[in-house]
Amino acid sequence: MGKTLQTMSRTPSDASGFQRTVLDNGVRVVTETIPSVRSIAVGAWVDAGSRDETPAENGITHFIEHLVFKGTRRRKGHHINQRMESVGGYLNAFTSKEHTCFYARALDDHLARSLDTTLDLVTQPTLPPREVEKEKEVVVEEIKMYEDAPEDHVFDHYEDAMYPGHPLGRPVLGTPETVRSFTRADLADYMDRHYVPNRLVVSVAGHARHDDVVRLVEKQLADFERDPHAVLREPAEAYVPVERQIEKPGMQQAHLVVGARSFGALDDRRTALSVLNTILGGGMSSRLNQNIREKYGYCYSVYSFVNLVAETGDVGVYMGTDPSRLDRARQLIVRELAKLAETPVSARMLKRAKEQLKGSVMLGIESMSNRMQRLGRVELTFERHVTLDEALQEVEAVTPEDVRDVAAELFAEDRLSTIALVPAEA
Repeated sequence: MGKTLQTMSRTPSDASGFQRTVLDNGVRVVTETIPSVRSIAVGAWVDAGSRDETPAENGITHFIEHLVFKGTRRRKGHHINQRMESVGGYLNAFTSKEHTCFYARALDDHLARSLDTTLDLVTQPTLPPREVEKEKEVVVEEIKMYEDAPEDHVFDHYEDAMYPGHPLGRPVLGTPETVRSFTRADLADYMDRHYVPNRLVVSVAGHARHDDVVRLVEKQLADFERDPHAVLREPAEAYVPVERQIEKPGMQQAHLVVGARSFGALDDRRTALSVLNTILGGGMSSRLNQNIREKYGYCYSVYSFVNLVAETGDVGVYMGTDPSRLDRARQLIVRELAKLAETPVSARMLKRAKEQLKGSVMLGIESMSNRMQRLGRVELTFERHVTLDEALQEVEAVTPEDVRDVAAELFAEDRLSTIALVPAEA
């Protein structure tokens, strides 16, 4: 590779232990060294998700995530998982709207094995034609499983309402029709376009030295040379609120989502939105739980959510309830949203929400897997390191007026969409 490394930015070994290096071919390596543990979590992140698909390709990113486990140039499919399980570790992957992550967890003695195995999946898959045909039916069964889970299935309809005709509105898994149409050539073409060095991030958290990680990654990717591709993503169209009721047989509950489009992860108001989300639906002490479940007994499950991608996102409330209470349930949800938009929360409630949010962040980093995922997501989203201290300071800086202003902008009633999945016989 010529000169081995080009160091773009590297922090000294501080409390966070974070360091970042960019290889000559554009691959980014980010690590967080935690000397007090005896394990490591490794992630190979590809900056490609379901929003990078054409309508005909819907589900192909997730399908590739499955197929790479069926064999690489160096290993048969059954050897791949055995390689980590035989040393007490594990190997897995997931696909989101914007990213795909292949990850491993193991004792620190097996850093080289973990990196070698995950990066082999990304750069050396063979995509065996016979396995392509077989895996189609596996993924179709996975789609059916989600469709049989109404709490999950209602969100497919909700996302379609948020982003009609846009890749963000299509399911990550695709549809049985699109999945069954994929050929090996389709998969290879997609990987050639998106699985390229400048869109690959390797993140490692745990008992590992940064220089060792860089050396191992560079050795593994010595021949990984593909033309760089910019990430060109279709912007979402203007948001138009909708109301939809979809009938589905075989259910007893109605599943309701009330929500609206929001700003994205790159917007400075994202932290105020996180605090708002905690106040609204974060746990049993939240407003939704106290004022709908505890006061009225209308539901077992009610919560709020925030989904952000780089430049856009959505926020809303989910609730499962008896079909006869559907209209009343929506009224109660809208009332809670209106309260947040009209009146700043009390100092006591804001402090409690901040402590809850900060506690969730700090408890989460006790897991090396969570640290690894945070490293990868932050690098792909912000292209810089956001320290935990910086994140906690952002939470602490949120004011009651910040929460109210965000709620007032997002929760105006003429912006709200309502999606209900109801029993066909109701």
